[in-house]
Amino acid sequence: MSTARPHVLDTRALNRATLARQLLLEPSDAPVQDAVRHVGGLQAQEPQEPFVALFSRLRAFDPAALSELLVERHLVRTHLMRRTVHLVTADDALAWRARHDAMLRQRVLSTYRRELGHLRDADLDELATKGRALMSDGEPRTMSGLVREVMAGHPTPHPRAVGELLIPSLLPVAQIPPRGLWRTKAGVQNVLLSSWLGRDVDPPTTDGTDPVGRALVLRYLAAFGPAATADLRSWSGLSGLPAAVSAVRDELVSFRDERGRELLDLPDAPRPDPDTPAPVRFLPAFDNALLGYDDRSRIVDDAHRGLSVAGERVVLLDGRVAATWTVEDGTVAVTPLRRFSRSDRTAVGEAGRSMAAFLSDGEHGRTRVGASPR
Repeated sequence: MSTARPHVLDTRALNRATLARQLLLEPSDAPVQDAVRHVGGLQAQEPQEPFVALFSRLRAFDPAALSELLVERHLVRTHLMRRTVHLVTADDALAWRARHDAMLRQRVLSTYRRELGHLRDADLDELATKGRALMSDGEPRTMSGLVREVMAGHPTPHPRAVGELLIPSLLPVAQIPPRGLWRTKAGVQNVLLSSWLGRDVDPPTTDGTDPVGRALVLRYLAAFGPAATADLRSWSGLSGLPAAVSAVRDELVSFRDERGRELLDLPDAPRPDPDTPAPVRFLPAFDNALLGYDDRSRIVDDAHRGLSVAGERVVLLDGRVAATWTVEDGTVAVTPLRRFSRSDRTAVGEAGRSMAAFLSDGEHGRTRVGASPR
């Protein structure tokens, strides 16, 4: 890496880089599976939101294509980053899972410290062994059903805590269709990842080389860079990546943001001109374009940062969060967070009608843009 003073990237430059990496600056012609891989997976605890995410990113998105990839097991719904459900490729699920094991376990034990604090490592190993043996038959199970089987003869006063410890913390599982299919409502049914995908989860490395950690760093920067190590940690939920960052540092370039933070990036990754026009985009709940950073100021004002964790769907105007949106009786209803000009309202209304038509499978979508705040 160069020893020269790093170039400073202002907020607008970072915004345009994020939009480009997240396929939000201009529609992509990438196939669905390639797009999901490129953006590092899609947040998917709300089963229909990945369809919204891809409609806003791909030029000619067919929701049936995503459903087919789930049914054919090329894509899978599983817990990974931040212990949240993500839609990822089968290859990524198998490659990344072991690297997330310790984080998944620790987050549950921390959340349920009172209920599970008495468990020792031997107890956790025993629970994992029982659960894996039961699920090795390949039959789908609910979380509560698995707890009843595992704890048969040993009732627990904290079944929810035990369930979340088993799934997904101790057992790598897939949430299988019909959950996650287009316009389908279905409860969570779990199958071991290895059973569902026909391959074992890649084992963790024991020689200290951590190739998965290095790959995660590079994949993150491809999808979210330029970014600080704190942003990488916020996206992944993993605390043990400094060594992986150090291992690939010679492959990266360095910048600074306006706060003086070091930002790392891939040398040839797109960093568009800050004056590149950014079209209106309607984002789903919990979109990683927001949640993928510790410092989200590149895309949302601090006053509205909480929207990204509250499950609000947001509208990007000139690349930044400017409104929230809901669907009411087939109409996309937009609530501005700042004053809209006449041209702003026109652009948001047009994009809203396109989203409404997609969600309703109608030729003419309806939208309603509310009054700007005083």
